Amino acid sequence: MFVKNMMIPNHACVTVQEDTTLSVALEQLEKNQIDGVPVLQGEEYLGVVTRYKIYENYFLSGKQKDDYLTSVTVKDIATHQDKFLLGEEVFEKTLLDLKDFPLLAVVDQNRKFLGVVTRSDVLSTFQSAFGVNRPGVRIAFTSVETEGRIARLSEIAHHFHEHIISLVTFDETDKLVRRIVMKVEKKDNIDRFTKKLEEQGFRILSIQEDK
Repeated sequence: MFVKNMMIPNHACVTVQEDTTLSVALEQLEKNQIDGVPVLQGEEYLGVVTRYKIYENYFLSGKQKDDYLTSVTVKDIATHQDKFLLGEEVFEKTLLDLKDFPLLAVVDQNRKFLGVVTRSDVLSTFQSAFGVNRPGVRIAFTSVETEGRIARLSEIAHHFHEHIISLVTFDETDKLVRRIVMKVEKKDNIDRFTKKLEEQGFRILSIQEDK
């Protein structure tokens, strides 16, 4: 999945113009229950102002609260001016960038604001990849890293008419053993299915029902 496929488009985003005071920006953050907003000059992206940055700069400013909130604009304290996305990035590459920041803007080649990707959106996408929101049986197992193992796994699942909700593999290295987590719909043949997996060289680590 690419960033452009999961971003919130500009027409659905909360934004502020560069001359917006911090008082108004805070009102927008509170009203929409968000932690940051893109700062624009017309349609051009200038950076992001966050709740954390507003508070941090207040303690460093030496100003009275009301004076600070009404005299300082979002452009004065905006960050991430040169940290943005162009939409063609794969979404998992955004995870580290969003670890300690609430959102990243998506812009075109001329810095025209197109939308945002939020930390919440990325985490929700990972949850979807693991089938977190669907009930089923999660089977964790290992397999020797040889050609055709995933294909063999699919054949066994097909033979038992298993409905695969999610399939995630780990250890993308030169290790000889790969960990796999498969989530399937709950059926009455799980014991037979897992027994067949073990017969085919898949070592079962755990079986857990997610309700």
